[in-house]
Amino acid sequence: MFSKNYGEKNIMNPEAKSAGENEMLQSGDIKETSQNEKQNLDTKEHENLTKTLTPTKVNHPFSWWVKWISSLILIAAMIMTSNNIYPWNILLHFIGIGGWLIVAIAWNDRALIVINAVALAIFANGMVAYILKTYFP
Repeated sequence: MFSKNYGEKNIMNPEAKSAGENEMLQSGDIKETSQNEKQNLDTKEHENLTKTLTPTKVNHPFSWWVKWISSLILIAAMIMTSNNIYPWNILLHFIGIGGWLIVAIAWNDRALIVINAVALAIFANGMVAYILKTYFP
């Protein structure tokens, strides 16, 4: 009863029909076939490789807004760095990277957490160095 696998395909020859498909065609149970096909087509989100893995605005509005605002802040910080506007570039980088660290923690993405935590420490070091040079010569 449970041994039939209607979703099994022949990997070596994709045009060949599986034994379950031949049985379905012979039995003529169209209603049962469509229900089995629907169950096989209903994949979970992580199984669908054509969709993006990052959360959308609809699913996670907080992380979506923080992600885009932080990205815009980082772009402004890069523009300031290229024009040598110091120390505001470090401050904006710190804020933008901090936002991305919040997003990385919300997504539980370890690679993003590591890179943003290290970048945050580097920019914090630059801000402390600037404060020490400027106010405590």
